[in-house]
Amino acid sequence: MMLKRRGYLGFPFIACEIFICEVDVILKTLVEDEDLMNLLFSFLKPDHPHGTLLAGYFGKVVICLMMRKTLPLMNYVKSHPEIVSQLVDLIGITSIMEVLIRLIGADETMYSSYADSMQWLDDIQVLEMIVDKFSSSDSAEVHANAAEILCAVTRYAPPALATKISSPSFVGRLFHHAFEDSRPKSVLVHSLSVCISLLDPKRLVSASYQAFRSQLSHGTLVTASPETVNGMLDSLGDLLKLLDVSSAENILPTTYGSLQPPLGKHRLKIVEFISVLLSIGSEVAEMRLIDLGAIKHVINLFFEYPFNNFLHHHVENIIVSCLESKQDHLIAHVLDECELVTRILEAEKNSALSIDLTKRTLSSEGRTPPRVGFVGHITRIANKLIQLANSNSTIQSHLQQNSGWTEWHASILTKRNAVENVYQWACGRPTSMQDRGRDSDDEDFRDRDYDVAALASNLSQAFKYGIYPSEDVDEAQASQERDDEDVYFDDEAAEVVINSLRLGDDPDSGSLFTNSNWFAFDEDKALNDGPEASLSANLESPSPNVDDDDMDEVVLGDPIDDTKGSD
Repeated sequence: MMLKRRGYLGFPFIACEIFICEVDVILKTLVEDEDLMNLLFSFLKPDHPHGTLLAGYFGKVVICLMMRKTLPLMNYVKSHPEIVSQLVDLIGITSIMEVLIRLIGADETMYSSYADSMQWLDDIQVLEMIVDKFSSSDSAEVHANAAEILCAVTRYAPPALATKISSPSFVGRLFHHAFEDSRPKSVLVHSLSVCISLLDPKRLVSASYQAFRSQLSHGTLVTASPETVNGMLDSLGDLLKLLDVSSAENILPTTYGSLQPPLGKHRLKIVEFISVLLSIGSEVAEMRLIDLGAIKHVINLFFEYPFNNFLHHHVENIIVSCLESKQDHLIAHVLDECELVTRILEAEKNSALSIDLTKRTLSSEGRTPPRVGFVGHITRIANKLIQLANSNSTIQSHLQQNSGWTEWHASILTKRNAVENVYQWACGRPTSMQDRGRDSDDEDFRDRDYDVAALASNLSQAFKYGIYPSEDVDEAQASQERDDEDVYFDDEAAEVVINSLRLGDDPDSGSLFTNSNWFAFDEDKALNDGPEASLSANLESPSPNVDDDDMDEVVLGDPIDDTKGSD
């Protein structure tokens, strides 16, 4: 049994590794042989086992062919349109989803070479096949992967598909599936994800697609037309009905008390959808949201669920979009009808979790109620109000007329801002001005641009002096006796390597590796490595910040006077 299983998984793995070695003669033989291609794609047939591991091997081989043999592969798929429908049937497997994303969204090579011939994908109605999975399947994985493919199309769609996916009829089809009776909530959640991507194509559906998208082409960036937005607004009333939690009876126990009912992922996605609708600057959308009371409703949810930080984030974005709007009626709606300032002051006065049984979030009996979790968001909203009041007379007059705001700002908010200003902390935290404005470690990583010359110099010195622990001492000593012109890994070669790993475009942020000596030796290690290793340790490793003229003064072949070191 064990041998049979090893063969079942081991042989496909070996075959996959052979193909993805990208040996041209192997790939050419495969893609030009009809029988071999039929055998490869027979994996998609319904009678074949479709384990995730085998699907991963299959996906690797097909993606390799897409990258290296684009036109022959696309011609084969075009002549066998049933392959596309078979891929859609297996859309719940992530590896198959990635194949479909590349097939429809295309990578850079394929897009530039094949974009004019992508009409056939529209002719076989591939988008309709994908969106129908919302209706034909109850699997949340299928719904998530279908939405991810459609979102990929909204960002990098060939022109033939871009027009269709942004059409009002296609959006209407999405909402039709979302509001079907007895459908899982995942259909609504992922249908809204596609609509959000149409409104804001730069948003990413998931981390897996974020890692994958860098390999995609920069094709047509789909932007929803006013007709598409109006089609979404037609379904807004039905969405707001789902936000009503008054009729829900389910209770979720928590560590701090209970939720009655819990907000749920589908309601959170509706709030996110409203946030994006407000961010596009559509006056029609703003008026419709005001008329339906959507903004007031989500602000109420903000205070009813004091520990749902995802909700607080989206509602904060909604409030900021309203306050930054150029439409006075939208600003007045938030300040007057939604009573934003009054709600903030009330929440500050009653910052402990309520024990009122009529509330959505209750504290546990017999325990001290915890502090509500949205104080940080309230602080940021209050600071935004103060900032905008300097340039907006409507906001300024509203704040000045509220005596409670003036007192709270002077006695609490000002002191809180001083305490929370991390750039004034004297507890060892770096206070570099260049770190300001960074919203996350991920942005800091992406924006950093390293000093290539200094990195190359350090890398060159590593090979030149043989200080890697895997290098033998004899090789290290021999490397010192070679002339500079004979060194295989020189500065130019190192710079080529580092250039291929450039991570950002901001020239002012490249200080991660260039402010210190990479290869400074530890004293204990130098003592324990013996006299041969100390030969390279006594050589002064040049700093990456020194000039090239100074580095030329290092002579590898000169003898070293050991007596100087002992003095």
